[in-house]
Amino acid sequence: MNSTPNALTTSGPATLAQRMLRQGRYETTTMLRNGEQLVLAVVMPLLALIALAVTPLLDGMPAGRINTATPGVLALCAMSTAFTGQGIATGFDRRYGVLRFLSTTPLGRSGLIVGKLLAVLAVLVLQVLAITAVAVPLGWRPNLAGIAVGIPVLILGAAAFTSLGLLIAGTARPEATLAVTNLLWILLGTLGGIVIPSTRGDSWWSQVVPFLPSGAFGTAMRDALISGTVNVLAVIVLLGWSILASAAAVRWFKWS
Repeated sequence: MNSTPNALTTSGPATLAQRMLRQGRYETTTMLRNGEQLVLAVVMPLLALIALAVTPLLDGMPAGRINTATPGVLALCAMSTAFTGQGIATGFDRRYGVLRFLSTTPLGRSGLIVGKLLAVLAVLVLQVLAITAVAVPLGWRPNLAGIAVGIPVLILGAAAFTSLGLLIAGTARPEATLAVTNLLWILLGTLGGIVIPSTRGDSWWSQVVPFLPSGAFGTAMRDALISGTVNVLAVIVLLGWSILASAAAVRWFKWS
């Protein structure tokens, strides 16, 4: 009689990469089912795009209103999902014990951060499609060569803001996280250079903005999609924020 494999035989434990992918899939599903996050991630950036396209806020920009507005709004999408959305969700996951449960699994802090970043990138793809579907009929004509530059910049910006959101959510109370992330979303979105280019001049704020994650992100996206160039300083600043925030989140993130 021929022997057959034991039906109870199972494969080995999931690798770290598999655990990260599964966490990313779970986080993505959760984000897409949350109506409030979808408003923040899609509706608000679309309203910002239309407002900038039909109002004179960007008059005088060499590339025109819509070509100047769209790269910044794409960066705003990444900040909305990665920073505000993930920050608030993670803060309340701490309160309700979800993160305490995850701390008992082999996922670990690094795995949690990567899983959330994967979810942000998945939602960001949908955001880019939605913004593009509205911006192109409004006259947006991105630099085709610059798209190859803009994609990695968008991913880098998402990584930086995911790490910053997790850093706040993992060290502050949920109520404080809610207040801080929403306040910073408004301030960085309006005054931080992410949507509206900072005014060149000698004011102290105009000197600070290029070194903020929002200012570097918006500048890098505009240079990529308008002129097809890499703004080396902006990329270095954004990379520095990403590395420092990731290291700080891994070091000081509290599970409960």
